[in-house]
Amino acid sequence: MTVTTSPSPQYHLEGMPVLVTGAATGIGVGIAEAFARQGARLAVTDRDAARLGVVASALGAECFVTELDDPESVSALARAARERLGKLAVLVNNAGTEYPTALDDASPDAMERWQWLMTNNVSSMVRVTRALLPLMEPGASIINQSSIWGHTAVGGFSAYVASKHAVLGLTRSLAHELAPRGIRVNAVCPGWVRTEASMRSLAAMAREQGRPEEAVLADIVAAQAVPKLLEPADIAGVYLFLASSDSATLTGQSLSPCHGEVML
Repeated sequence: MTVTTSPSPQYHLEGMPVLVTGAATGIGVGIAEAFARQGARLAVTDRDAARLGVVASALGAECFVTELDDPESVSALARAARERLGKLAVLVNNAGTEYPTALDDASPDAMERWQWLMTNNVSSMVRVTRALLPLMEPGASIINQSSIWGHTAVGGFSAYVASKHAVLGLTRSLAHELAPRGIRVNAVCPGWVRTEASMRSLAAMAREQGRPEEAVLADIVAAQAVPKLLEPADIAGVYLFLASSDSATLTGQSLSPCHGEVML
């Protein structure tokens, strides 16, 4: 793994303790790389131990293998973070998953899969935030990962869409709840970013529509004001901004790096 070293704006995050969940793949890797370039004191967590180890080694980051839907595993994460980081200035709740949940899915486990996605994308976020909150002081920033589909919707992905709408509601509620502690809570709603998960969703949509993946992707990109598929590195600066004092006036907000697919 090679860390990109192209110049980027400075957000004065040097030495700042930052934890990124779901950092073994996709957008999580891009976020972790961006904080590493800023000189943050970085910690990463994921359930995929092998991939996470590669990322942590490349970035010089603390590495915590965690099952975020397991209360005991999350408690262990909180203990390890206290021991190895002391305090936490930034929590990026990036971890989540994505797959189709068609309403007419007749498989015996259809509702179980629907509920698990909600648990994985929303309840686990609450569990991690609760566990790590004692490490956060006034001035800390929590950044929750939603999606462009947290503002819009698409057929066949009701659990994922519902979970990302729920993340926005959670973000706004926690912004009120944690404001007296001086902790800001915001969300990021990326558009279509080239990741393993998004390409799997693209393939599922193409199968459902009976069309080539290239044609479905062309329609998605054409809906953007800037018709170009995003890469994880393209959106990483949004997280740096929300982590920094430059965004001190923002809480309870959602920013959508999506090349203008939605304009809020």
